[in-house]
Amino acid sequence: MKAGVIAVQGDVAEHAEAVRRAATAHGESAEVVEVRDSGIVPDCDALLMPGGESTTISRLIHREGIADEIRDHVEAGKPVLATCAGLIVLSRDAKDDRVDALGLVDVSVDRNAFGRQKDSFEAKIPVDGLSEPFHAVFIRAPLIDEVGEGVETLATVDGRPVAVRDGPVLATSFHPELTDDSRVHDLAFFPESEVEA
Repeated sequence: MKAGVIAVQGDVAEHAEAVRRAATAHGESAEVVEVRDSGIVPDCDALLMPGGESTTISRLIHREGIADEIRDHVEAGKPVLATCAGLIVLSRDAKDDRVDALGLVDVSVDRNAFGRQKDSFEAKIPVDGLSEPFHAVFIRAPLIDEVGEGVETLATVDGRPVAVRDGPVLATSFHPELTDDSRVHDLAFFPESEVEA
């Protein structure tokens, strides 16, 4: 499997390691490439859209010609895992004119709705498709405040969605790459099997 990590900004190394662990758990190997320019995404089997600063990520993927390639990737049914700012950039409505959202996940989001950096938190949350709760790390996390009809909610915190699936895209408000647990990456790229703890 060739996995591209959108590396214009964000947690690149952590995602790369997590996708390698997920592939190994399925008896596969993963070649992970960093995507900073156009022309790489079309050769990828899977994409990771990491956290970072959503306005910066949005600006850079459009400037570098990567945005349309991400759209084509999703339209081809290839999987994407988008975390935190990645969720914001892929959303239908980022509620921020500075973010040119790609509209690939039929949700609206409020940036930093769970609070600022000092309000970051961790929680064990049940996630549909995982046999045991997942230790989720929320850092300046966005709030999914509206979910489209075809979107599956996979996890909630206080009744609010924090993980959703829209076709081939799995998107989270939290940072699964900041733990040693690669089950969310596994769920994104190998959704056909329930993932053990």
